[in-house]
Amino acid sequence: MKQKRYTPEQIITILREVDAGKGIQEVCRSNNISPQSYHRWRKKYGRMELRDAKRLKELERENTQLKKIVAEQMLENRVLKEVNAKKW
Repeated sequence: MKQKRYTPEQIITILREVDAGKGIQEVCRSNNISPQSYHRWRKKYGRMELRDAKRLKELERENTQLKKIVAEQMLENRVLKEVNAKKW
């Protein structure tokens, strides 16, 4: 069975349903998620608003790009050191 992936915006919307007064079991059943998933999401996204979740996603994307840049620079440095280490 293929699992559905929820976006952070959808997760926050689900969490706000419980904050609005619905029961956890009812919300989990209506959104087809387990209570364990709900509690894990609440731990991660508990007090976030939608704009915070969008900013988090943007920062994670930027962080991934920066890690790639650093890895490429380290590789280039290593290659240059090996080239310069050879005696001509």
